[in-house]
Amino acid sequence: MASQKPILVVAGVGNATGTGAATAREFAKKGYRVALVARNAEHLEKAASEIRNDGGEAQAFPVSEYSYAEIHKVFEEVKKQWPNDQIRVSVWNAGFGVWKPFLETTEEEVKESVNTNIVAAFAFAKESILAFKGQECVKCSSLLNDIGARGTLIFTSATAAWRGNVTTSAFSAGKHGLKALAQSLNKEFGKQNIHVAHAIIDGSILTDRYKNTRAAELHENEDVRLNPEGIAKAYVYLAQQDRSAWTFELDLRPAHEKW
Repeated sequence: MASQKPILVVAGVGNATGTGAATAREFAKKGYRVALVARNAEHLEKAASEIRNDGGEAQAFPVSEYSYAEIHKVFEEVKKQWPNDQIRVSVWNAGFGVWKPFLETTEEEVKESVNTNIVAAFAFAKESILAFKGQECVKCSSLLNDIGARGTLIFTSATAAWRGNVTTSAFSAGKHGLKALAQSLNKEFGKQNIHVAHAIIDGSILTDRYKNTRAAELHENEDVRLNPEGIAKAYVYLAQQDRSAWTFELDLRPAHEKW
């Protein structure tokens, strides 16, 4: 019988070079079994394969959409994949952004921002919290881990959760909703030893997908960019915090970011 290990569920992996994949790799190094959730099956399997090739444990769980039904199905599949282990950390890293003047923003873009940043986040949070609350039902396991938590739920967010701007009406509305959700869950479930954290990511993240006029500068100067690995290490820090000093909101930005 395989030894028991904690499970990380991370939703939103992009092209496997950003925050989601880096978070999966970092937690795998810490001994977590990693469940990767995203809509692009090819990128998802790429991320899972890289972790396995490095000696970690990872499984891809592709979804067609981030609906309540699909997310519920994923969590059931994760439990079947590792029936003797506990989901201890969940990271909602999926998002949708549109940067347009208000009058140019379409109805479809508004709906996608709300559905991804709020509705889907609700569904993911529900399944995560139900998993955390059910930890005491797992045979031969303790209710709390060694730092006194049932589990940690992290939402990847943005400065748009705090303020809007001239081209962020749809994006900021979605992120404001995400922040409100995270804060509400923190207050409701902190009393049940469930840690909910909201991570503000402000700045350009260096990924393979990043292509703009600052691309060369980002590659050459670490002072002006966010590295996915740096964000991932911050997420590990959140998951390892003792319950006597939990962070609700963590603001991450490059050293030379203007804000």
